[in-house]
Amino acid sequence: MSKAYRFEELNVYKVAKEISHGVYDLSAKGEFFRDYALKNQIRDASVSIFSNICEGYERDGDKELRQFLYYAKGSAGEVRSQLIFAYERGYFDQVSYKKYYDMLIYESRMLKSMINSINETGHGGKKFKPME
Repeated sequence: MSKAYRFEELNVYKVAKEISHGVYDLSAKGEFFRDYALKNQIRDASVSIFSNICEGYERDGDKELRQFLYYAKGSAGEVRSQLIFAYERGYFDQVSYKKYYDMLIYESRMLKSMINSINETGHGGKKFKPME
């Protein structure tokens, strides 16, 4: 488990934010920008990844953190699916698609690793951090 004392220090949070910024950039142009339903859905789902990481971490307990990491992982899958669809619609190039697709796979793996760590140790969240 990470020794971070704030969610901003977690790599899983940083990558999720980078993904979200990328999704916003990709969806701000051309036909993608005019596809309001898909644009709004993928943007909301991308923000949901890092938002759930933060919310779970701030709840200070292993059960809450684990549950919100599962939500974040689900949102990462949702974004990945929507990214595939948007790419198939021709909304952006293959280089951009591969970059963010790979980042989403990496994000899902990091989230699963955190979940597994909590499951194995039974500890997660600030309730279990030593006081300074």
